[in-house]
Amino acid sequence: MATTTKKTTKVKKNVVEVKTLAQLRKDLLAKQNELVENRRGHKLGELTNPRVITTVKKDIARLHTAITAAISADNKEDK
Repeated sequence: MATTTKKTTKVKKNVVEVKTLAQLRKDLLAKQNELVENRRGHKLGELTNPRVITTVKKDIARLHTAITAAISADNKEDK
């Protein structure tokens, strides 16, 4: 009998650049606008891949988390 082995590949994480709070808020606003446009396009039938909406929503959540972490880091530095 032939045995098959499953080959696993490790995915390297991308290097995250450090952004200021203003840059994070700017990116958040851009992603929120992108989400609105994607939802509009989905309703009109223009959006070919509706999974884009899910990825944009996850990006927005990541930005909210980064903003919260930046604010708490600033508060710890002030004390």
